[in-house]
Amino acid sequence: MTHSRRTTWVRALAALAAVLALLGLLGGAARGAAAQSGGGALVLSITGPLTPVHNLYLARGLALAVNDNFQVVILQLNTPGGQIDLMDKLVAQIRASAVPVVVFVSPRGATAGSAGTLITLAGHAAAMAPETVIGAASPVGGDGEDIYTTLETKIKEDLKAHVRALTAGRPPEATALAESMIEDATAVTGEEAYAVGLVDFLAADVPDLLRQLDGRTLTTLDGRPHALATAGVAPTTAGLSLVEQLLDVLNNANVVFVLLALGALLVVTELSSPGGWVAGFLGVVCLILAFYGLGVLPVNWFGLLFIGLAFVLFVLEVNSPTHGALAAAGVGSLILGALVLFNSPGSPSFFRVNVPLVVVTALGLAVAVVALMTFGLRAQRRPVMDAVKSLVGQVGEVRTPDSIYVAGEMWSAEPAEGEPPGLQPGQKVVVAAIKGLRLLVRRKPDGPAEG
Repeated sequence: MTHSRRTTWVRALAALAAVLALLGLLGGAARGAAAQSGGGALVLSITGPLTPVHNLYLARGLALAVNDNFQVVILQLNTPGGQIDLMDKLVAQIRASAVPVVVFVSPRGATAGSAGTLITLAGHAAAMAPETVIGAASPVGGDGEDIYTTLETKIKEDLKAHVRALTAGRPPEATALAESMIEDATAVTGEEAYAVGLVDFLAADVPDLLRQLDGRTLTTLDGRPHALATAGVAPTTAGLSLVEQLLDVLNNANVVFVLLALGALLVVTELSSPGGWVAGFLGVVCLILAFYGLGVLPVNWFGLLFIGLAFVLFVLEVNSPTHGALAAAGVGSLILGALVLFNSPGSPSFFRVNVPLVVVTALGLAVAVVALMTFGLRAQRRPVMDAVKSLVGQVGEVRTPDSIYVAGEMWSAEPAEGEPPGLQPGQKVVVAAIKGLRLLVRRKPDGPAEG
């Protein structure tokens, strides 16, 4: 590998590291300390809309609890809900856990909404903090829209069957309340849920919950009873890993839109000035990350057509200037594409893109694309003009009445002012001036041809 090529790849990798660091900043600080081996209580946390990352995180946490001999897992939950198929996976993991899982809706003000209701009921015990809410579990469509008729009935009956299984052993009032959360979107406070026996504990925080769990026996799905001794136990927190944090960031529509726009900009830059590799490499990385996020978020893929059209309009503006008309149309197309992609009617509010961010990004992107491509075209043309200017003073040989051979190439030529008309093949000439891409030459009395 040559030194220049090695340097290019080093710069590319350094730039990629910068992108990943930026994503880490966008995603916020790390979620908790690494877990330590215990025998005590392992605390996991699921916050925000349910995503595939939470499924990976829960699986890793439950495996850690088994491997390190924790006696109980406290799953702190604060979610507005998510897709039913993802909820089913989380519920199945909790139910099958060899270590008892206590789902704790916390901190104060937290919600176990929609799919979060069934996740709470799936725990081997359930707890809520004061001023928390559970319920409103009526199903909606994949884009957040209401569903009707036979489909609605089927889904609701399926979910009610689930809650009847999950609340088996609880008072009939608890089962009835859980079913009404699905049928009528009922929601209740932690105190109300505790009063009817829908949850087992009201706790201010994790230490308070561990004090109440001390001496209790929880039975896992394999029939094994687990007598808990949690008084005075210091809980161990396991946060998201670095990779999980990165993937979690990509469940944010704002981040995905910025990556999509930045990736497209870098790829267009590489195509307009090929050879550097760094811009193209980073552009492809950004696009790959963006498309991962698009695959997780509830999006309307039709919006990508408008986003692609926007970049075509930006390129046309550079090559066929229209005094900003095509660039303005590109900005409008990019904004429309982003809104169609993320903010179509019925999309859940927590998966929507910020409109001011879209507008500012579109305007900035238009300026950047036009500027970069303009500079790129100028850079491509400059070497040609510089090469032509460097011919002045060089000696060439006439090959035809209107062309000469100079500097290793054939050039169109004609006599300079004051020279006799016509050029004689074999004659030596000196380039005196340039007229467009045509050379003006004067006769050279003697001396070998150069170039």
